[in-house]
Amino acid sequence: MNPAQNLGEQAIELLAELVRSACTNNGAPDSGQEIRSADVLSRFFAGSGVIPEIVEPHPSRASLIVRIAGTEPGAPSLALVGHIDVVPALADDWSVDPFAAEIIGDELFGRGTLDMLYLTASYAVVARALAVAAQSPNGPRLRGDLIFAAVADEEAGSRFGVQWLLANRPDLIDADFVLTESGGAPVGGEAALAQNTPRTVSAVTVTVGEKGLARRRLVVHGVPGHGSAPWGSRNAAVIAAEAISRITRFALPAEIGDYWPRYVHALGLPTDLGARLIAPNAIVAALGELGDLAGYAHAATHTTISPNVVRAGDAINVIPGLATIDLDIRHLPGVSAEDIDRMLREALGELSEHIEITGDSFSPANVSSMDTALFEAISEVIGLVYPGARALPIIAAGGSDARFYRERNRTAYGFSILSDRWTYGMFRTLIHGNDERIDLASVRLTVEAIDAVVRRLLG
Repeated sequence: MNPAQNLGEQAIELLAELVRSACTNNGAPDSGQEIRSADVLSRFFAGSGVIPEIVEPHPSRASLIVRIAGTEPGAPSLALVGHIDVVPALADDWSVDPFAAEIIGDELFGRGTLDMLYLTASYAVVARALAVAAQSPNGPRLRGDLIFAAVADEEAGSRFGVQWLLANRPDLIDADFVLTESGGAPVGGEAALAQNTPRTVSAVTVTVGEKGLARRRLVVHGVPGHGSAPWGSRNAAVIAAEAISRITRFALPAEIGDYWPRYVHALGLPTDLGARLIAPNAIVAALGELGDLAGYAHAATHTTISPNVVRAGDAINVIPGLATIDLDIRHLPGVSAEDIDRMLREALGELSEHIEITGDSFSPANVSSMDTALFEAISEVIGLVYPGARALPIIAAGGSDARFYRERNRTAYGFSILSDRWTYGMFRTLIHGNDERIDLASVRLTVEAIDAVVRRLLG
C-alpha cells in the first residue's frame, strides 16, 4: 500500500485485497477464515503508530481491533465496525471470478464489495490516517477514542464476532457511538436517473434501526411408505409443500409506522401514488409501481415470513415420514415471540395437526435516537456532498451488528455515501446477488464522508 496515495485510492486498493481474501462464511464454525483479512489489515496498519489486536474466539475466526486514544477523558468515543466475512458465491452464475476483485470500467466486482467490504476498507484508511497524524507533533488529535473493528461472523449471527466481543471483550470494541453498514443510498430524482438525465438528490439514507429477527423450524410429521404406491399416503413432503404455500399466501397487515412515510415523501412521487403507498389497505396493490424498491417497501411495512430451507426424504423409493421447513422471520416493532407463533398457527390452519413449531430465537426490533451529535454530524456531511439533501432515517429489513450495540443502549447508525447512480433498490438487489460490485466513485465519496464525520464528532 502506497502511503502517498490519497485515502480514496488507498481504500480501493485495500478493498480489492479484502475481496481476494475470500472469507466465505457458510455458517459452519470452521468457515469464514477471517484471519486472512485480519492479516491483510494488520499489514496495512504497520508503521501507523498503533498496534492492532487480533482476537480468535475460534481458530481462524479472527477480528482485528485498533484503538486511537483521544486526548480528553470523558469525551465521546466512536467505533467504526466493519465485518470481513462474506456470503458464499456461485462462481458459475457470475460473469467474472467473484474473488478476483476485477475492475471493469469504473466498477470493482467481487463478493462482499457492497456487503460491506467497501465500508470496512474506508474505515481502515480513515483510522490509519488519523493514527499517523496523531504521531506528528503538530498533527490533529481527536478528543475522544476512535475504534476501528474489522469483525468476523456477521453473516452467520456474530457468535464469533461482535456478539462474542461485547460479551467477553467489551474493553476492545464498546463505544458511545457506532457506525456500521447499510446506509448511504441517494433518494430523489429516480425518474431522471432512469432516463439518464441529471438527478437532484433530496436525501441520503441513514439506517437508524432494524427489524427484529425470529427463526422457527416447522417439523412436519407424515407416515413413511413405499414410493411405488403413493395414493392415499401421508407424505410429509406434500404436507410441507402445502404449508409453504399457505405461509407464502398469508396476508399479514401493513403497518406504516413513522419512517416509511418520510421515505415516500423524499421520493417525490406523483401525489396519488404517494398517498396509496402510505395507506395500509392500498400499499400492497401499489408496490408494482415502485420497481426495484418494491421489496424494501413491503419489508419496511410488514412482518415477513420466508421459508428458506426445506428438507424431506432420504431415499427415492421411500415416502418421507418427516420434513422440516426453516423460516426466516423479520418482524416490526411491537411484535412479540408469542405473536410470531400465533401468526404461524393461523397461517397453517388445520395443517397444525401434523406440524410442530419449534425454536424460540427472538431478537426485538431496535432503533437509535436521531437526537445525537453523531446524527447531526452525518446530516451536515450529507448536505456538503449533495447540497440541499438531508439525512433520511430508515429501518433496515435485515440485521447487522448494530443490534448488539443497541442492546447496550449505545447509538448505532448505518452510514456511507454512494454516488448518484445508486438507488436503495439497486443497492439491495446487488447485496448477496450475482455480480456484486461497487463503483469507485462511491468508495471515494464514502472515505471522504467517514473522515469528515469522525473529525466533526471527535475533533
